[in-house]
Amino acid sequence: MIPMQTTSCYHVDANDAGVRLDIFLAGENRDLSRSHIQKLLEDNFVTVNGAVVRPSYRLKPGDAVVMTVPPPLEMKLDPEHIPLDIYYEDGDVLVVNKPKGMVVHPAEGNYSGTLVNAVLYHCRDLSGINGVLRPGIVHRLDKDTSGLLMVAKNDAAHTELARQLKDRQVVRRYLALVHGKVKAERGVVDAPIGRDPRDRQKMAVVYRNGKNAVTHYGVIKRYQNYTYAGLRLETGRTHQIRVHMKYIGHPVVGDPRYGPPRPHFGLEGQFLHAAVLGFNHPRNGGFLQFEAPLPEVLSDVLEQLDNSAGE
Repeated sequence: MIPMQTTSCYHVDANDAGVRLDIFLAGENRDLSRSHIQKLLEDNFVTVNGAVVRPSYRLKPGDAVVMTVPPPLEMKLDPEHIPLDIYYEDGDVLVVNKPKGMVVHPAEGNYSGTLVNAVLYHCRDLSGINGVLRPGIVHRLDKDTSGLLMVAKNDAAHTELARQLKDRQVVRRYLALVHGKVKAERGVVDAPIGRDPRDRQKMAVVYRNGKNAVTHYGVIKRYQNYTYAGLRLETGRTHQIRVHMKYIGHPVVGDPRYGPPRPHFGLEGQFLHAAVLGFNHPRNGGFLQFEAPLPEVLSDVLEQLDNSAGE
């Protein structure tokens, strides 16, 4: 596909009043680097109320921000021979178990070593609905979240799988180790998520202009200072589990953004694994469900906790 110019429009509300324009745009566009956004501002690709302003402009309620991103020059994604842990594949869909530490799709300054690079080598052809940088990607996992992802091989499959996600028909269950002892055996966090008004690089529970978000959780095992839990997503907001668990006072262990700032068990990134993925096949409608075990780096943490509990 030929890269297309994109234009995004934002209407500023009271939550964003006083935020610098460049910081606001960085928070709204996680796939663009700060330097890329600064370049767009310098080249007059951003306007506020129809006028070009400085990057340091402080937003006011009611401001209309328009940002145009021109197509990259000679954009090309190279297929890379990176091993894939494939759980299912046919002519329409691919299910892979993404390792912890792998980025799902290329972004500014990070165009290689991603899941998309690996899948392009394996398939050579993917749906183009999400554009040149995210071919076939129906949903994604954070870099340090491991587990199951579905990838669409054609536009018809992509459209149908995206519809199932929107209609909450996709089964997504996760495993997480969280701080503290969760008291209830099971529960539901029903709290809207949006940009954190105090830090645009983060998400937070935001009741004004937040998007509906629902997470179900259940205790698998309690340790002295931790709880091993299973979680099920109804919705799929950015960082949903990480934000919701922090919100109820039990942030995910190892989470560098929403948890305690110190390292835990030598982990790089959060203890979060997408263990179960189920959906209706986009062509024949048959239900498919897959389950991936914890990666060794996470199962080793549980083994440490089990050994400590037995001492």
